[in-house]
Amino acid sequence: MKAAPVKLLMISGAVALVCLFAFKRQSNGLLIPGGTTVSTRFSTPAGYTRQKAEAGSFAEYLQSLPLKENGALVHYYNGVEKPNKVAAAVLKIDVGTKDLQQCADAVMRLRAEYLLKTKQYNALRFNFTNGFNAEYSKWRSGYRIRVKGNTVSWYKTDEESTSYPSFRDYMDMVFTYAGTASLSKELSPVTLSQMQIGDVFIRGGSPGHAVIVMDMAIDPKTGKKLFMVAQSYMPAQDIHILVNRNKPSVSPWYELDVSAQDILTPEWPFTSAELKRFP
Repeated sequence: MKAAPVKLLMISGAVALVCLFAFKRQSNGLLIPGGTTVSTRFSTPAGYTRQKAEAGSFAEYLQSLPLKENGALVHYYNGVEKPNKVAAAVLKIDVGTKDLQQCADAVMRLRAEYLLKTKQYNALRFNFTNGFNAEYSKWRSGYRIRVKGNTVSWYKTDEESTSYPSFRDYMDMVFTYAGTASLSKELSPVTLSQMQIGDVFIRGGSPGHAVIVMDMAIDPKTGKKLFMVAQSYMPAQDIHILVNRNKPSVSPWYELDVSAQDILTPEWPFTSAELKRFP
């Protein structure tokens, strides 16, 4: 009979920790708990105005992406909760059931979903690490990819594959054979002063990492800018907006310092030379 209060106490303690964590995430006053998208979940710090994206652009798509409910935690592909609490919010997009959608894969997924939504099928393509050009338009017309060792080729099937499940199969194939090493070669370098929503901090290699710029804001009086980034990681996990541990007062925003040599995210340090853009 005495075990029940102990269990209740343990549960209460866990709830208290969760509440404390949630409080810390809201303590700078920028969190809007009822916001359902990237651009409506967080306000900008005083004096800053959120960048208005062009209608139909990749930037607008990223700003408008839906988020899971406030306080949602990041989970790995196998359902295990991520122990390192670095997420300010979690995107409402599946991670799949295999350990595939990791860092560069998440960036490619977001780009591919945008191109699919806007029916830019011919632009939806990614290179495998060995240089093979995996064109979605060809996959969509009924071709499939055969991999034997380091040799990759197309083969024809009987029917076109225009369904969303087929698109997800295509993306899983890309995730399997592409990564930071290949994606970094596809993107064009840009300077910090040129940063736009949709740009990517990426370091190719094994290991490598990538995060994508999801939102930006500017102080019209000073010209100073802020940006927000999202990532997946290893193992494959929910795509999430990263907190700013170095300056919690503006988290999840990061101050854009054009003279900075290093950009420190919670799980990976980038250099200013590692900012790149999709063509």
